[in-house]
Amino acid sequence: MIEAMRELGIDLARVQPALLTDDLAGGAAMLVTMGCGEACPHVPGLVRDDWPLPDPKGRPIDEVRAIRDDIGRRVQALLDQRGWSTPGQPRD
Repeated sequence: MIEAMRELGIDLARVQPALLTDDLAGGAAMLVTMGCGEACPHVPGLVRDDWPLPDPKGRPIDEVRAIRDDIGRRVQALLDQRGWSTPGQPRD
């Protein structure tokens, strides 16, 4: 995924996954998880949506790009559905 994101100008080389904490969840409007189903964390009072996505680890770059692009489409659809603006774009 690092290489696929770098193609879009996003450097994930030094980014490390972090556990979901109460403090982090406290500032969230919703929780989107990716492919963990019922094993995903549950935060009381927080809407959760699990996107059934394959794990990109070890997949060929063309499959990783497809997963990356699917995530991008899902994020944009969620922003549009919720009426949230994307960074750098004003709300209508």
